Amino acid sequence: MSRPSKAERDRAKHDFFLRDFDKIQAATRDVRIQSLADRRFCWIPGAQWEGAVGEAFANKPRFELNKVALAVLRVINEYRNNRITVGFVAKDGSDEDELADTCAGLYRADEQASGGQNAYDNCFEEGTTGGMGAIRLMARYENENDDSDTRQRIAIKTVHEADSCVFFSLDGKEYDKSDARRCYLLISMTPDDYEKEFGHSPASWPKDITQSEYDWHTPDVVWVAEVYEIEEQTKLVHTFQGLALGDGEADTMEVSDQELQDDPDKRAELEATGFRLLRSKRVKVRKVHKWIMSGGGILSDEGYIAGTCIPIVPFYGKHMYIDGIERFQGHVRLARDAQTLVNMLHSWLAEMATRFDIEKPILTPEQIGEHATMWAQDAIEKYPYLLINPITDPVSQQQIIAPVAYTKAPNLPPAMAALAQLAGQALEDMLGNQQAGEQLQPNQSGKAVELIQQRLDMQVFIYIDNFKKTIKRLGEVWQSMAKDLLVEEGRRMKTVDHTDKKGMVELFKPMIDRKTGAHYLANDMSAANFDVEPDVGPSSVSRKAALVRQLIEILQMTQDPETVTVITSMILMNLEGEGMGDLRAFYRRKLVKMGVLEPTEEEKQQLEAEAQQAAQQPPSAQDQYFMAGAQNQAADAAKKQADTVLTAAKVEQTKAQTEKARADAIAALASIGDAQAAHALRVLQHTDGQALAREQMAQQQAQQAQPVGEQPAQ
Repeated sequence: MSRPSKAERDRAKHDFFLRDFDKIQAATRDVRIQSLADRRFCWIPGAQWEGAVGEAFANKPRFELNKVALAVLRVINEYRNNRITVGFVAKDGSDEDELADTCAGLYRADEQASGGQNAYDNCFEEGTTGGMGAIRLMARYENENDDSDTRQRIAIKTVHEADSCVFFSLDGKEYDKSDARRCYLLISMTPDDYEKEFGHSPASWPKDITQSEYDWHTPDVVWVAEVYEIEEQTKLVHTFQGLALGDGEADTMEVSDQELQDDPDKRAELEATGFRLLRSKRVKVRKVHKWIMSGGGILSDEGYIAGTCIPIVPFYGKHMYIDGIERFQGHVRLARDAQTLVNMLHSWLAEMATRFDIEKPILTPEQIGEHATMWAQDAIEKYPYLLINPITDPVSQQQIIAPVAYTKAPNLPPAMAALAQLAGQALEDMLGNQQAGEQLQPNQSGKAVELIQQRLDMQVFIYIDNFKKTIKRLGEVWQSMAKDLLVEEGRRMKTVDHTDKKGMVELFKPMIDRKTGAHYLANDMSAANFDVEPDVGPSSVSRKAALVRQLIEILQMTQDPETVTVITSMILMNLEGEGMGDLRAFYRRKLVKMGVLEPTEEEKQQLEAEAQQAAQQPPSAQDQYFMAGAQNQAADAAKKQADTVLTAAKVEQTKAQTEKARADAIAALASIGDAQAAHALRVLQHTDGQALAREQMAQQQAQQAQPVGEQPAQ
């Protein structure tokens, strides 16, 4: 049996994709139509009267008091005031990983260069309003105008109307569709653009998700589908281990079995250089295949793209599976009925107020006669008076007859008033009491404001938390693409840190480990294998203000000067307002120098440079004065210490002399009589034995110097 041709394979693939797309659309069509209707209901004037309700109010006033849009705007503003950023963390939990910081800086640079914030905003708005949004990643040339420059970066792009243009295969059950095998992205084109790009008449992709009311001037479009399909292949990988040199670890090298088959000499070369086969393992390799298709067939086979993940990430406002069918909804869905009822009641009341604003006379046809036009135009012309025809009695005498009756404005039924109140309350319950969060009473405490804000934030939290999952998946897809695209050695790329400061990294930069002395390549993106941890800020500005209030309360309870300085600096660093950026930066630097905050790499370098500069500069006159004073004080202290040492030495010398004198006294007393010996013993037992011993010694010497016979009487 001959192998099918490329045309036959493309035709079979196209038929498979059409059948697969029909299954996806049939399963989710009703949910997607509701999502589209929710977005129209919220943002398009007049869309709140589409359907049977609008038909019932045909030729009547139809007012819209769009409270739904205000509530959705509040959710969107909460997100925009607290952006979500991507962080990369090593899988072993270690904090110090230069490659993780490099990935974060490169991601932020791609985000800014490609307008990623616009993609985030559109995705969040569509998901919050209708229930589904999406973001896509795509490779782009860094310099598209230079044909010789093949370097690529990753762009984060907007997907418009994801609820009617993005379709994941039904096997994808996870929130982020990381388990989906296929994804269809529908793109609209004008017929002229289609024919210019593909060279034949258009055949549109079958897009049946429509809601055409009020879109009377939509131009004809041709729908083209980008199809992404995950292909898994199993391959045999051999791991070779080299010889260990010195105390270092042996190098390992992975070589696929296909490489060994393509190059029969490769294994011999490895063995000749000291490598030996360590193990062999079969692994699954994921690749993403891309096609461009129309309703008529496959337009282009784009081959395999960078990364191992489908480069389209969904966002759902509220996501669930019911009866085996995927369902999603936004902030509008549950409030539509209440908003419609409020519009109906206000329109009916407005009609009553305009129709029965004054009492109108009821006249007979004879009384109006030729004055009918005047009466009909009175509401516009505002005549100062109106005319009627006189009525003639049977006797041919003219008589003026009053109007038969006057119209009366209908009384408002009690049920109608109760219904209006219930409708307004139901709408507030569905959307949250916005007035409670926006109107502050003069005597309202800060704690009460926080409680109100937290109650409102609870309705916002689910959207922020789900968008956090979307950003996490976006970081994972970006990482898988970066490993395939950022492969040029010595390539310099711009980075952006978490404070929006620009930097630069060099890919595959040769480095030497200071601890082990081993050589390695820094910023090797092929080795990037990190966990993505998005960072979500507080869900309202009031929480930052609450932090300032707490610091102020703590400030009143402490008297320690150093603690007061730290808390005051923290308060000033967290103040919000126009023109406060320089002040916050100043107090951050101050807290970093005090050791309160952990410095960034740039701040560390700046502190080291300041320390070196301070060491090289000569001291100022004031510093010299204080240094001289310190030196004088040090000299005085040294002199006092020397005096103390000298005094201690003299004391020791005196003590030695005393001991020697005592020994001499004992020897001298040994030669005198018993009476004198007893007296000397008493002297030695005296507390001041040293002075008495000296005195007695002097007396004994005087007695010995006298002639014999002149001894003193006892």
